[in-house]
Amino acid sequence: MEAKNHWKAWLYLAPALFFLGAFMIYPLIDVFIYSFEENFKFTTQSYTGVGFQNYQYVFSDYRFVDALKNTFLLVVITVPVSTVLALLIAAALNAIRPLKKIFQTIFFLPYVTNTLAVGLVFMVMFDLTPDTIGVMNTILSWFGISAVDWLNGAYWSKMFVLCTYIIWNVMPFKILVFAGALQSVKKELYDAAKVDGASRLKRFRKITIPMISPITSYLVITGFIGAFKEYNNAVGIYGKDLNFYGMNTIVGCVYDYLYAATGGYPSRAAAAAIVLFAIIMAITLVNLLVSKKKVYY
Repeated sequence: MEAKNHWKAWLYLAPALFFLGAFMIYPLIDVFIYSFEENFKFTTQSYTGVGFQNYQYVFSDYRFVDALKNTFLLVVITVPVSTVLALLIAAALNAIRPLKKIFQTIFFLPYVTNTLAVGLVFMVMFDLTPDTIGVMNTILSWFGISAVDWLNGAYWSKMFVLCTYIIWNVMPFKILVFAGALQSVKKELYDAAKVDGASRLKRFRKITIPMISPITSYLVITGFIGAFKEYNNAVGIYGKDLNFYGMNTIVGCVYDYLYAATGGYPSRAAAAAIVLFAIIMAITLVNLLVSKKKVYY
């Protein structure tokens, strides 16, 4: 009887499978093929040969190598910091009874604010010109620290601004998810721990963290994927010419190969996109393998 109803299941899945195949699987296969077509011209749909020339070019291009380094730094810094801060803030909000909803709304505001508009605000905060030293340098001056050229100075000052912006931008969603996960932890577990004399910190380590580990794993995996695809946040602060500031990302390189002044090379863009896809897949698989041992279901 169940076998006869299989066609109904496939019928219900057909729309989703169609859109999945048309807008994800087919483009991925198409991009993979493009990445091996050397000197491909989109207007004439012609190419001179098939091989690894595009991949060789991408890995020998200093702009892509710099973008790869920038992207990995963004991932390594922003994902752990934003996840830990979001968990701590969500735990604090969960312990607050009065004005709890108001605080949750305030912390969620960055998530619904336009990225480019917020980028302009960060530019004003960190800017250093002959007429103004910016909010951050004003704060530093209170402690006797000389002004820093955050946006046009040393590499690490620019990376600090970008990481701070990304962390501030991604935390609201994580706080919201963590707040919901904390509500799902059974109160009986905390009551039993209190009877046993467990401290607040120990209850947090031994009960809260293990019980919300599936949500933590989800946020870490999606955080890695999102950080590897960073581009709009960098544009929000530094504009489209990210190579000038040394703050380009892998997605930015793909865009440059396609549309920038030196662009018009879809096969190179395809190769860079496949490299990004391979990195994201590898990191995701590693996270999934780790989660099998560390996540409590």
